[in-house]
Amino acid sequence: MKKKKTTISDVAEKAGVSKSTVSQYINQRFRYMSAETKDRIEQVIQELDFRPNDNARNLKVKKTKVIGILVANILHTLSTEIIRTVEEQLQQHGMKVFICDSADDPEKEKEYLDLLVSTQVDGIIIFPVGNDFKVYNYLIDHSIPMVFVDRLVDGVTSDSVLLDNHAAIFLAVSMLAEKGHENIAFLTLPIDIPITPRLERIEGFKKAMASHKLEVREDDIHSLPRNQIQEKLAQIFDAEKPPTAIVAGNDLVLREILSYLKKQKISIPGEVAIVSIDDVAYTEFYEPSITTIGQPIQQMGIKTAELLLNRITNLDQTPYITYRFAPELIVRNSC
Repeated sequence: MKKKKTTISDVAEKAGVSKSTVSQYINQRFRYMSAETKDRIEQVIQELDFRPNDNARNLKVKKTKVIGILVANILHTLSTEIIRTVEEQLQQHGMKVFICDSADDPEKEKEYLDLLVSTQVDGIIIFPVGNDFKVYNYLIDHSIPMVFVDRLVDGVTSDSVLLDNHAAIFLAVSMLAEKGHENIAFLTLPIDIPITPRLERIEGFKKAMASHKLEVREDDIHSLPRNQIQEKLAQIFDAEKPPTAIVAGNDLVLREILSYLKKQKISIPGEVAIVSIDDVAYTEFYEPSITTIGQPIQQMGIKTAELLLNRITNLDQTPYITYRFAPELIVRNSC
């Protein structure tokens, strides 16, 4: 009588693990596997004289219908609004989302990525905060569908969705230059970790100022933590020649600027004009209403969901693409 061929299910049952764990062992994916589990599977494979075939090596884990969303900072209005649109799109395809907040901490981001991978989500949407390309390339190397939102990472090629940051800052500076402002300051959050929008907006600010033949002084550009912004503003306005206009790098920076100006009773736009990147709800109702550079959030969210779904269903085998969306100048009363 012909001996029954040992299967991956036999190995999994005897080792007390799932078939997907055995498949990970066969494909030498040990990152999320304990040494004890690894040794146990190896022993069972030897005992059963298991010879994995291509089907075992290519075993697909059953779809979980769960998507992981790893947001850089949940306090960013942009992030929450994009997530809402993405979730709406995914729900139409029977998907649920698992949202994690890395709070601008690369180590926390890595821990959440480990969690999402270990729970076998079908794909991951990332607002990246780290710059360790190996962390993200691990996902690509192991065929885990992934889309970057708002940011890029050097050394990582992935589908990405973000604003045309140079165009956004050009709109802001041009608006102020046309109003006659020459001494313009730009404030953004720290760039010790290379966050795409911050770096591109600083570079774009310099180019926009130069294109309008305006002097760019290094002390007109400030990148610092949110809790230091008001202290920096005190120094800026105490200078011999304070700026007549300020561009806020995002909505969190804008909040600190408005809070400081209100406390110091500095009038907008009488004493200083304000333009902010990111059109958040309160800017329309603040007194005076704030001129902003809006992002097409709904379009960005729809594209993000579309890209991920296409990768998950294997309908899209095309090269990875970075989609940049055009900004919109929303003129109000702050300049």
